[in-house]
This record gives sequence, C-alpha cells and structure tokens, in this order.
Amino acid sequence: MGMDLIDRKLLELLQADATMPIAELAQQVNLSQTPCWKRVQRLKEAGVIRAQVALCDPRKLGVGTTVFVAVRTNQHTEEWARTFTRAVQDIPEVVEVYRMSGETDYLLRVVASDIDDYDRVYKLLIRAVPLYDVSSSFAMEQIKYSTALPVRATAIM
Repeated sequence: MGMDLIDRKLLELLQADATMPIAELAQQVNLSQTPCWKRVQRLKEAGVIRAQVALCDPRKLGVGTTVFVAVRTNQHTEEWARTFTRAVQDIPEVVEVYRMSGETDYLLRVVASDIDDYDRVYKLLIRAVPLYDVSSSFAMEQIKYSTALPVRATAIM
C-alpha cells in the first residue's frame, strides 16, 4: 500500500516537530482530527515512523567533538562481526556504524568531549575487538545536519 500526498505531508511535518499536536497536524493537512490520527497510527504500524525522539544538542551534553572512524579488518568471519557489533553497541559514544563496500570495512560516527575523550573511546574499541587499521578524522565544522528523510512520491509502505 502506497502513501498519498497527505501521508507524505504528515511525515514532513512530524520529522520537523514530532510534538506537534494532532489538532495542528490535521489543520496543516486539511483533515479532521480522527482521520489524521488514524493515518499517523497507520504510518507507525507500518513501520514508516520508527520512533519519536528528542534531538539533543551535543555541545550542551559535553560531546561536541565528532569523529568519523574508518575501520578495516583482516578477519571476515561471522564470529568477528558479532564481536565487533557487540563492542560498538556497548560504547555509547559510537552513535552510528555502517558496514561499507570498498577499502573501508566499517565507518563509525563517534561523539566525544575532546581528543582525549575520543582516545578513551578508541582504546575501548581496540581492547574489545582486533582491528587491522583504524583511521580517525575529526570534523572541523558541521555544514549540514538533518534527521529528516526526503519523503518522495515513490515511497511505499
């Protein structure tokens, strides 16, 4: 079942402000409250809306340094992958992890208070799992940041 223009508009509005009251959402998409609420519930049940969260300011939480960490391994076993997955899940400063194609096996986004704090995180990681190569790049400036995904007409539920 696909999404229509109203579903896409609801998703855009909720990605901008998930606390928007149903009455305001309904008004924005020209629906009454009950059909609007039902649409939002349907989007949640279909898994299109995975969660509603509060986005925090990293600087105000003392983790304003962003580090991108490229990890290479020479071990490509299921056991190593499970150990690595557990290790990164257990380190709260590791906020994103991607398995990559190409020369880098995994790309991590780490938040830390400063270089020394990142070094502590790095040491946790290398103690937890054997790595072949680790390359860290510190973000100097954040040019764009968004958690909002593009909502396209081709989206399906």
